[in-house]
Amino acid sequence: SGSPGTKYAEGVEESWCADFVSWSMNQIGTPFSNPNSGSWRIPGVYTLQEYYESIDAFVPYGRDYQPKVGDTILYGDSSPFGQHVNVVLVNDAGTLTTVGGNENNEVMLHRIVPSEVPGIVGFGVI
Repeated sequence: SGSPGTKYAEGVEESWCADFVSWSMNQIGTPFSNPNSGSWRIPGVYTLQEYYESIDAFVPYGRDYQPKVGDTILYGDSSPFGQHVNVVLVNDAGTLTTVGGNENNEVMLHRIVPSEVPGIVGFGVI
């Protein structure tokens, strides 16, 4: 019955990492506002970055910033995930536990040290 991502993408078959993050934020009562449609759902990673920039909530990677629970990590094409976004669940002295959608076509947890992961573009701050 289609991709597991259609649950988060309002039925649309597409790369669904940003849909998962949008859905998650909507579920906890902090919905995004898509700059193009006004919807809570922002399906694209680049549009998500533009949204964060528009509300002054984007921190470019390389600044002295420690991600907090609920922040998102935005990745570029050169990352191991490709262009991607996931959510910080835990920051344990700089080791981050993330949850993301469309990681191996499912929702997965990862533990990363950002300095060891190429291609991080920045953080969306909740």
